Amino acid sequence: MHRTFSASCTRSVFVIATIRYLFVLSKMTALRTTLRKACSITESIIPKFRKNSIEVRATISTGPQQQHATFYEFRTYYIKPEQNAAFLKLTNEKIHLRTAHSQLLGYWSVEYGGLNQVFHIWKYDSFSQRAGVRAALAQDPEWLEQYISKAIPMLTSQDNEVTYLVPWCKIERPPREGGVYELATFQMKPGGPSVWGDAFQGAVSTHARPGYSHLVGVFHSEFGRLNRVHVLWWYENPDQRAASRHKAHGDARVVSAVRESVTYLEAQSNKLLFPTPYSPLK
Repeated sequence: MHRTFSASCTRSVFVIATIRYLFVLSKMTALRTTLRKACSITESIIPKFRKNSIEVRATISTGPQQQHATFYEFRTYYIKPEQNAAFLKLTNEKIHLRTAHSQLLGYWSVEYGGLNQVFHIWKYDSFSQRAGVRAALAQDPEWLEQYISKAIPMLTSQDNEVTYLVPWCKIERPPREGGVYELATFQMKPGGPSVWGDAFQGAVSTHARPGYSHLVGVFHSEFGRLNRVHVLWWYENPDQRAASRHKAHGDARVVSAVRESVTYLEAQSNKLLFPTPYSPLK
């Protein structure tokens, strides 16, 4: 009887072990099948993922591309206070010596936002054209003797910046002469237009609606401080500017667009500009 009981126990242990083995084997088989399916799916996804990830990285790193070589040089001159009137008079008399070499877009004196300053914009078709212009000016005796030798002692400093028109904007002349201009400068967060471009465009577009402001141009910095955008507006006079901005700030569309744009904003400043008699943009 003892032998029978021992044999029975042995058979039971064997059966239990066999069941456990088959259970584990089935689990391993199922696991292998699942892994094979996962690998197959992954192999089909990875090429697409790699392609898409490359496209995304390219969009973030480059942003909207300039479609032409034309650029605009912003120049700001800081004048000695006692020489301000004399500098403007001299420039009025001799600016033709400078415009004989390249195109002047506009020339303004700063009325608010900076005293004893002039701001001017020059258009160039390429960097090589600008280099040729600067070389020619350095060899122009009339320009050097009649203007530069007299104007430079009147200045305390000079600043310049190379900008491009943003891809969604072109130069729009004012509906008539005799108004004032506002240069609004926005320092955006790093990353370029691919990060904040759409939001910024939305904010500018809502302000550019009829009855608010006349948009002359939007310029994105290339040399100078990066991620900087300049917006040039035209108004009939300073009081019309104040009234139109008050009206715009009560527009829910403007408020919404500005709130979205300012999440990418680091700083901003503005200047009210009076066009000089010799400015093409008046």
